[in-house]
Amino acid sequence: MNRLIFGIVLLLSRLPLIFLYRLSDLFYVVLISVFPYRKKVIETNLKKSFPGLNPKEIRQLRNKFYRHFADLVIEGIKNLTISKAKLKSRFIFKNPELVHKLIAQNKSIMLISGHYGNWEWFITSLALQFDTKVIGIGMPLTNSFWDVALNKRRTRFGLQVVHSGNYKESLKKNGSKLILVLSDQSPSNSENAFWTDFLNQPTAVLFGAEYMAHENELIPVFFSINKTKRGKYEVEMFHYVENITNSKYGSITEWHTRKLEEIIQQKPELWLWSHKRWKRKVPSNLIEMRKNQQERFNKRFGTK
Repeated sequence: MNRLIFGIVLLLSRLPLIFLYRLSDLFYVVLISVFPYRKKVIETNLKKSFPGLNPKEIRQLRNKFYRHFADLVIEGIKNLTISKAKLKSRFIFKNPELVHKLIAQNKSIMLISGHYGNWEWFITSLALQFDTKVIGIGMPLTNSFWDVALNKRRTRFGLQVVHSGNYKESLKKNGSKLILVLSDQSPSNSENAFWTDFLNQPTAVLFGAEYMAHENELIPVFFSINKTKRGKYEVEMFHYVENITNSKYGSITEWHTRKLEEIIQQKPELWLWSHKRWKRKVPSNLIEMRKNQQERFNKRFGTK
């Protein structure tokens, strides 16, 4: 059954986007009137993140998210077969020289952001933009067939996908590299997470990206994906200015979390609100836990 469904989706992806967007229009109508996908989760997230909005404004923002989400699903289907030329014309990098300069200096870079804009097109297009080894760190899908099938399409232009549980061997290999991390997932363990305020509420943030940066001397670069019009995106990148060797505990995580919060506040409909980002409870021993985290961090990377 999986093979049959994938075959149908693959055929569908070969249709022109102008036709696929008509399907997106229909999907949007279904979302707002027939099948409101994760409506309760979305509205709860929006209410807590934007407490100043009234119920009407929350509904309007929810529907704007559904509009983008419908396009995102269709564009995800198109991503399976989209050509190099078409992808590069629809996904523009505003300041690629920032990364090109670091690559020329033989630096390795950690590109970090969240599920904002169209991250699937970003993932697929990365190897087309930069002449270096490109690695995407992520968790495998529960369904092994879809995990293999989708990653095969994502990696067709040169990207290498590495499981987050065994990334160390891949990153230790010589040469400069570009490492992609999406760090807005809900951590599996609240006591190993970095806790901070994010969108008006205490939030557990994955701390692995910061460890990864220090372990491998990666230069953090945050990327923002702005939707300029339907099917058109523009990427802007921001360099972490502090020297990584002098970076204090939590500073990288705070930096990329604040950058993500900033772009969400500018265009909230482009973030993936349908996930339970705040399902972890604040540990009762947070102060002690943070102190222990910092001591382990300083012991491993040196007191800063």
